[in-house]
Amino acid sequence: MPASPIFCFQEMRTLLKIVHRVCCGIDVHKKFVVATIAATNSNNVTTYQEQTFQTFTRDLLRLRNWLVENKCPIVCMESTGKYWIPVHNILEDYCSITLANPRFVKNIPGKKTDKRDSMWLADLHKHGLVSGSYVPCKAIRELRDLFRYKSKLTNFSSSEKNRVQNSLTVSNIMLSSVVSDTFGKSSLDIINHLIAQPNNTSFDFTPMLRTSLKKKSEEIGKAIEGRISKEQSLKLAVCFKHHSIIHKCMDIIDGQIAELIKPFKVQIQLISTMPGITVKSAANIIAEIGPDMSVFLSDKHICSWAGLTPQCNESAGKKKSVRISRAGVYVKPLLVQCANAAVRDKSCPVFKNRYEKIKKRRGHKRAIIAVARMMLTCIYHMLLKNEAFNYSLYEVPSPASKESSKFNTVQQAILFLKKSGYNVDTLQLAAPPS
Repeated sequence: MPASPIFCFQEMRTLLKIVHRVCCGIDVHKKFVVATIAATNSNNVTTYQEQTFQTFTRDLLRLRNWLVENKCPIVCMESTGKYWIPVHNILEDYCSITLANPRFVKNIPGKKTDKRDSMWLADLHKHGLVSGSYVPCKAIRELRDLFRYKSKLTNFSSSEKNRVQNSLTVSNIMLSSVVSDTFGKSSLDIINHLIAQPNNTSFDFTPMLRTSLKKKSEEIGKAIEGRISKEQSLKLAVCFKHHSIIHKCMDIIDGQIAELIKPFKVQIQLISTMPGITVKSAANIIAEIGPDMSVFLSDKHICSWAGLTPQCNESAGKKKSVRISRAGVYVKPLLVQCANAAVRDKSCPVFKNRYEKIKKRRGHKRAIIAVARMMLTCIYHMLLKNEAFNYSLYEVPSPASKESSKFNTVQQAILFLKKSGYNVDTLQLAAPPS
């Protein structure tokens, strides 16, 4: 009869190398945590101590004191939602914390309890089998949190703009078919007048028009011939007010971000020297990856962490899906946005050439991901070596002139010289080699 997986692992524990003589595994939940200290003596015999603590601050302080009493400065725990953060905040000044991805430390199904989960984490970490997730310093974590919240506010602002556009369409106000930006100054003045006086569609709107819109006054008159109902007028007023409040909140967030990025100005200036990356984008990138590149093993490691590399998925000699992973939920869209700007930058055509070469074979999406990975690789080495982007390393030789490369025969070249005003009556051609 085959042995159970639990029994096999218990036998295997005696053969594996002990990396941490004393360590703690913590199974984190919303209301409580289960901690197990695994202490191994000189004879490689491990004893376990287990306790349960609530997640209130005073109880987490008791957890820290319990670890201090047992001389256990090494902790391993799962990254369960946001519930690991309060535990990390209390223990980070004392303990060396390894934050594990639950996917890589999953316990054996059927034999799973909270106590066994904490013991399992302690056993895995005792043998050095847990690879920790990247947790930046507190300053970077605070900066990252503000940038991510600002991203959410930007999404809310876009949602309100879409709701305004939907209300105008329902009311037969087709300004979006005439103007390029419904939220431009001229368009907003017209919409505000329509909201204040929904029954007055024959008003003189020409004084509200600016710049090139003055030429489209006839089309704009046709576009505003609809009627905004009382309900839609109320909805539009609420949407505009909410949109204004969101932007005020974003201004407050920007002010706090400006204070937090001051210690990282040097790194931000280095990254902003790269084509396609502005100072704001550079600050956002620093908030995601941090200024210290020594935490990543290589440029390939950081690209994999950001979700910009194909997955390894092979079985029985057959390669299955090699799509990029879901990692880098925030940094990946940011780098893709910068890559789209970089391929349009004429000062450094290397990104555009790379994009065009891959796009012919693989399409736009794969090509832009490849450019984003190329940019992240550059950022890694720039921060690691503390060097700005070196344009000379990516200089592309200028292509040969079209006029000089279009001649297939000597007669075509002579004809071109004659048309250009040159006298080529006495032209001696060298005899071709035998």
